[in-house]
Amino acid sequence: MISRWLTVMRTGLFVGRFQPFHDGHLQAIKFALMKVDRLVIVVGSSQRDHEKRNPFTLGERLEMLWRALKDEGLLERIVTVPVPDVENHAVWVRTIEVSSPRFEVVFSNDPLTLLLFKEEGYETVEVPLQNRALYMATEIRRRMVGDEDWEDLVPKPVAEYLKEIDGVGRVKRIYRMG
Repeated sequence: MISRWLTVMRTGLFVGRFQPFHDGHLQAIKFALMKVDRLVIVVGSSQRDHEKRNPFTLGERLEMLWRALKDEGLLERIVTVPVPDVENHAVWVRTIEVSSPRFEVVFSNDPLTLLLFKEEGYETVEVPLQNRALYMATEIRRRMVGDEDWEDLVPKPVAEYLKEIDGVGRVKRIYRMG
């Protein structure tokens, strides 16, 4: 009798590097949260920073996530987990499993991520992308380097934070280094 009153919480997983966190990430997270009660956000390549592809530190990426999700009122449904790169793809899935709370469904638009988790028996959902050419961190970093408008591609709290830490200056310095 008690069991009919219990609700089963469904947990999803979303993986990203968030270099920087942008509106495409936010749209994907909102999409996932329409389908699950709680979302584990894996901050991938957690050991990487100060590189062209990974200019921001783990702490900075967590701060971007926290500020953007707080502004949207989503923090209470989110768990963030840093996970370093693993060279063996099969081991990467296991690394995420042991680093994360239990999850049932994986959200991604990356074909390899979807394949690896599907092969391990997880339900996978491809996240619909909106204007992928704009909402990608590579494009945002390119615009930063080229002194082009980038702020409208990230949540306002992220743009404010990147200004606080001179994120644009760092990206430019890293790109100049080669």
